[in-house]
Amino acid sequence: MAGATYQPGCRDMPDPGLMLRILLLLGIANAIPILATRLLGNRFGTPLDGGLVLPDGQPLFGASKTIRGLVLSIPLTAAIAVPIGFDWWTGAGLAAASMGGDLLSSFVKRRLRLPLHGQAFGLDQVPEALLPMLLFQASLRLTAVEIAVVLAAFIILELWLSPLLFRLHIRDRPY
Repeated sequence: MAGATYQPGCRDMPDPGLMLRILLLLGIANAIPILATRLLGNRFGTPLDGGLVLPDGQPLFGASKTIRGLVLSIPLTAAIAVPIGFDWWTGAGLAAASMGGDLLSSFVKRRLRLPLHGQAFGLDQVPEALLPMLLFQASLRLTAVEIAVVLAAFIILELWLSPLLFRLHIRDRPY
């Protein structure tokens, strides 16, 4: 095309394989803390916020956001990233950003005085999927369409899988 210039991160067509692999890593990063709780119970379940209560009377994040979840999610997601075609750094970074998005949503939910484990559609899904994709958009050459598709798929899968995991006694809540 005459006059067209290449722009990093832009492709003519979305890459379904890339989107699927990113969705898989985001799902793994968010599933590991849940599975760790099921397998380890309260062991190593120290809250990330150390029980800190802010002046609004609410915890910083809440007791369900633990050091165990963070410490297991990042390296295990990094290890799984390699066989599916990413470097370990990308896997670790996506997991860390996803956990950061999850912490952000917990922080906002506490400020809104939503109960611990209370469901907030969108707020429970969007930050943990969107933040990692935005942070890695350039290095993964993600298009806006790819980000939107993965985000929508992440929300749909979480809404579908959560009740299933509850029925299988993996989650302790059905949302």
